[in-house]
Amino acid sequence: MIEIEKAKLEDMEAILKLQYASYQSEALLHNDFTIQPLTQTLEESIEEYHKKIVLKAVQAGEIIGSVRAHTEGGTAYISKLMVHPDHQSKGLGKRLLSAIEKEFPGKRFELYTAAKSKRNLHLYESSGYIRLREFVDDSGIRFVFLEKG
Repeated sequence: MIEIEKAKLEDMEAILKLQYASYQSEALLHNDFTIQPLTQTLEESIEEYHKKIVLKAVQAGEIIGSVRAHTEGGTAYISKLMVHPDHQSKGLGKRLLSAIEKEFPGKRFELYTAAKSKRNLHLYESSGYIRLREFVDDSGIRFVFLEKG
């Protein structure tokens, strides 16, 4: 059974390790292993923890998924939705997305993913998100911003 609950500060090291494992596929898509989720330090991750709501998905005592979000004005910005590679394509990403949305009732939601990330785009669009705009970062990666609500 998988439980989704708020992460504790002491979970951030395990979540960062999960992040490193989960974002390998993104790095491979772009042939770039210097993307922010793979270079983030524990200190930076803890800093995010203090500014955002961080959820974790736990199975048999192991953190296998996570997502975080914060609000600015009437918008909740969702980031770092991740599921361990061994647990992907089983609906956990959708469950985490729904759980973080419930933390911000009545808010508009915004998130982004790389344009090459077809699985991510499918997840978000099948969850009611619509494409808002695209942006190319300094390394040449094209991102798609999506919104809901």
